Amino acid sequence: MAGRGQGSAGDLLELVRTGRATTRGALQQATGLSRATVGQRLDRLFRAGWLREGAGGPVDSPQGGRPSITLEFDDAHAVVLAADLDTRHARAAVLTLTGEILAECGGTLVVEDGPDAVLGTLGGWFADLLEKAGRRPEEVCGIGLGVPGPVDSGTGRVVQPPIMPGWDGYDIRGRLSRAFTERTGAPAGVPVLVDNDANLMAYGEQRTGHPDCTAFVLVKVSTGIGAGVVVDGGIFRGVDGGAGDIGHIRVGADALCRCGSHGCLAAVASGGAVARRLADAGVPAASGSDVRDLLAAGHPEAAALAREAGRRVGDVLATVVTLLNPGVLMIAGDLAGTAFLTGVRELLYQRALPRSTARLDVVTSRLGERAGLVGAGALVVEHLYAPERAEARLLALGV
Repeated sequence: MAGRGQGSAGDLLELVRTGRATTRGALQQATGLSRATVGQRLDRLFRAGWLREGAGGPVDSPQGGRPSITLEFDDAHAVVLAADLDTRHARAAVLTLTGEILAECGGTLVVEDGPDAVLGTLGGWFADLLEKAGRRPEEVCGIGLGVPGPVDSGTGRVVQPPIMPGWDGYDIRGRLSRAFTERTGAPAGVPVLVDNDANLMAYGEQRTGHPDCTAFVLVKVSTGIGAGVVVDGGIFRGVDGGAGDIGHIRVGADALCRCGSHGCLAAVASGGAVARRLADAGVPAASGSDVRDLLAAGHPEAAALAREAGRRVGDVLATVVTLLNPGVLMIAGDLAGTAFLTGVRELLYQRALPRSTARLDVVTSRLGERAGLVGAGALVVEHLYAPERAEARLLALGV
């Protein structure tokens, strides 16, 4: 008999998508379903265009015979849209269902202009990107969005975001879905998923470069500071999306943070904080991206301040590493260069328990500015093609 929750077409799709069972025989073994029932379930997936037959695989029977036909998730039947907002800049892309970027763009987009204007602009970007990718609006199955603030994943609304004035509690999902429809003529109600930007970066990086790491931490240091945590392949968000907000841990300084408190880590060690110190010293810098450009140019004072900021962040990360015992700690964002990483390592290995760092890899981002886009796309796909939701969507399609 099939185990509970392992007999639907959605369950079979999950087994194929994850590579756990990619032939009809393997699906029978994994689910306990009969050959005829497996065939019926697969027929629904083929009619929806979600599965395709691949090349012949290994022979199922030890007695030999014809090779089994492998089954593959067909990533060509739909596309995903993704966007990643920073405080003054954004990126957007069209992706396949397996994470390949078909078209992308980036540009100035200021979150302080408010959600209505920002999300309306993204709708226009998406329309242009679909045309560039040669895909129709009707092919979009979902939209993923990363934002620089804590998000309640149940509602998709940001919760008291320190650096997103006017966004608290706003219906981001509804507005972005409407903006997409208004700018493209797509059917109304395209699903939108919203998450914290560091969460999505961590999700994209872990799935792409470190799939076997069961405890993965990414720290984004740009205008602010935030962390994304992936445990056993899933994003750890806490009870209401506040997990990973390490930029507002108090570190004993007097600096005023944008959240209204004094002494937050972000107030003294973020890209914005380093930019302010450089500006006070007469070096033109207004944001983390300006600091990034100065570091790339080898500016000595920027490098010194970045290393100092890294030491402050490394001091906090010693506690994070001791608590979570990750296998990978990834540094990303505007300050993720040699100077900052050197500072992080200095304090991290000095303060953390040796056992917590014995098997720890401290690395920098592989995907760079694309990490949040890849993570947002993956989040949409995992949501829409999860077994129960896939089954509901198949019924809605009439197959």
